[in-house]
Amino acid sequence: MFDQVAAGYDRTNTVLSLGNDKLWRVAVTRAVAPRPRQRILDLAAGTGASSVALARSGAEVVAADFSPGMIAEGRRRHGGMANLTFAEADATALPFDDDAFDTVTISFGLRNVADPRKALAEMLRVTKPGGRLVVCEFSHPRSAAFGALYGFYNNRVLPVAAKVVSSNADAYDYLNESIRDWPDQRTLARWIRAAGWADVAYRNLSFGIVALHRAHKPV
Repeated sequence: MFDQVAAGYDRTNTVLSLGNDKLWRVAVTRAVAPRPRQRILDLAAGTGASSVALARSGAEVVAADFSPGMIAEGRRRHGGMANLTFAEADATALPFDDDAFDTVTISFGLRNVADPRKALAEMLRVTKPGGRLVVCEFSHPRSAAFGALYGFYNNRVLPVAAKVVSSNADAYDYLNESIRDWPDQRTLARWIRAAGWADVAYRNLSFGIVALHRAHKPV
């Protein structure tokens, strides 16, 4: 499914999110706070849009994704960046050594993993002691009124818009369902703690449509 939408994925996301995807990417980059000589794993990186933002700091970034089509599109677009590499990877069985990265981040991909709690444990394994986790994922608005408006957009407006701008509208039906069924902010925070991460905290973006979770690997 993701292979089929790779070429127009970033454009479609910008349209369907009403441009908020760019603001969320800025928030992730600030939370990661990349620095030169750091090694960062960007999971569910898709075509590498978030990875490029991190690599501009001078950090060594590995953009990993389960979809070969996404990885191929990312290499086509950004293969010339010396400090950015692409890797096909399963988040529940990462092909990296223990304690390999200063920071692991995943944006809008954890809910698409078959076993997200196993993936959180794998992220812990490949992170250096004292290293950081940043998870940006769709969540649940805290306001009932705004939640109703958001639900109307997702259920009525987004499917129609996806048929116009996407090469595979059925894929975005799935994505909409995955957003609806994903747990709320507090539940995800509990999952992160249960995986072994410490200092778990989150903040809401866009009134809770998205939540940005942060944690550290214990030393």
